[in-house]
Amino acid sequence: MPQAYRSALYTVMERAVRKAGKQLVRDFGEVEHLQVSVKGPSDFVSTADHASERTLKAELEKARPGYSFLMEESGSTRGTDRDHVWIVDPLDGTTNFLHGIPHFAISVALEHKGELLAGMIYNPAVDELYWAEKGKGAYLNDRRLRVSGRRDLGESLIGTGIPFRGRGTEEDHKHYLKLLGATMARTAGLRRPGAAALDLAYVAAGRFDGFFEIGLNKWDIAAGILMVREAGGFVGDMDGAADPMQTGNLVTGNAKLFDPLRGFLRELGGSGKSA
Repeated sequence: MPQAYRSALYTVMERAVRKAGKQLVRDFGEVEHLQVSVKGPSDFVSTADHASERTLKAELEKARPGYSFLMEESGSTRGTDRDHVWIVDPLDGTTNFLHGIPHFAISVALEHKGELLAGMIYNPAVDELYWAEKGKGAYLNDRRLRVSGRRDLGESLIGTGIPFRGRGTEEDHKHYLKLLGATMARTAGLRRPGAAALDLAYVAAGRFDGFFEIGLNKWDIAAGILMVREAGGFVGDMDGAADPMQTGNLVTGNAKLFDPLRGFLRELGGSGKSA
């Protein structure tokens, strides 16, 4: 098998995520001792998030001085180069992390004038490094990724996220339950692992045949969107708008499943936010 091409940009991103990943693994081993604060109901932020974010920013800034940042914990930082933006989630799946579940990831993407150039999603607990560059394919470690080849929605395994306590209204939750029920009835199974970045990486790897979720942030999905596309998949807004990066209401699938999955979700009201 030919060796995956690794650019200078890959090297920059890999160095950053592996260094932050080592810190997360150390903290994960002592998760019961972490100091945990609460940003909102069921939305925890640990000392590990902040330590990971500081490491990622320092490493990326050192390699690409002047680039701007959009980061989950510290928000937006404008650099001297406003055209290049690092989009960073230092710990996606924080609740899993805090409960000792080894399903969490670091997600880093680079955007240039609104176009995604590169993405990397790293689960340090199992040492799985997913990465993609525009026009160069998507990979898991050294293995080239392709979305699944399933053609029948009834045989498909679909990933999703579920709104947690304190996020959304009672009506939002009822609407999501309707979408979940419909998906369960029409597919082989539904999974909610609890880390959107990894869910998208799983679609790129063919582990999930599709994925949908409402109300995601750019740092949750930027790297994963590029990864799915580079693995041959389709990504769109649940309500049919052009850019899920702006709405956060995301649906993905392969060429045969994307339209059927998005179609029946839209018939049920999509994100529930459309006019």
